[in-house]
Amino acid sequence: MSDDKPTIPPEETPAAPEAEEKIEKQPLSDEEKAAKIAEAKAKAAAKKAAEEAEPKDPWEEKPVPPTHEPASDDPDAVALGGEMPGVVLAADRFAGEVTLSVPADRIADVCRFLKHDCDYKFLVDLTAIDWPEREEGRFDVIYWLHRHDDSKRLRLQTVIAEDAPLASVTGVWKTANWMEREVYDLFGIVFENHPGLERILTWEGFNGHPLRKDFPLEGIDTGAAIYPDVYPPGGGPQVEEADEEEGDSA
Repeated sequence: MSDDKPTIPPEETPAAPEAEEKIEKQPLSDEEKAAKIAEAKAKAAAKKAAEEAEPKDPWEEKPVPPTHEPASDDPDAVALGGEMPGVVLAADRFAGEVTLSVPADRIADVCRFLKHDCDYKFLVDLTAIDWPEREEGRFDVIYWLHRHDDSKRLRLQTVIAEDAPLASVTGVWKTANWMEREVYDLFGIVFENHPGLERILTWEGFNGHPLRKDFPLEGIDTGAAIYPDVYPPGGGPQVEEADEEEGDSA
């Protein structure tokens, strides 16, 4: 028996690939460019023709836009009218959603009834619309309610004059707190009995309400210190902070 161990041949090292010659792409001629553009247009036209040839659902063939229709038969409108006769000034249904118009002085009672008796536990949003030329009241205030059991949405609408206050519904839904602050900040609508009605997006002392339609599109001079060559010193918060820092360093 031989003690010599079998010799394992070393792995062959692959030869280094030869350097590929760098081939520069030649620019396309005008004829070649025109041919490629024509080819792309032909493909797009063929795809469009194929899509148009596919059968469509009836509602796609002849789409019917939604229309406004009376919603006095809505169960929530009936329940609200039965509890508070005359409180539903108008009931409208559009695209499957119902809007109830109610008097501004009854808004808190209406919201409380809809939450506790009709189970609208969630206030989705609260906003306003500005109609500066309207005589019967400048603002619409809109409340979006949601009922979790059947995922129904209900919209409340009320009209108020420019300087008229409106009752806060923070006692009905706590989420109304910041929503009412936003409407106060951007439209200037005052909500009575709000626990802390302060501006939420601009600062106290800001001149005007940015979502009113008479607010200038170009904005206003806030006296910001970041543009001292454009804006003279004013009441902006950055100017006040800069003054305090200069006083501390002096």
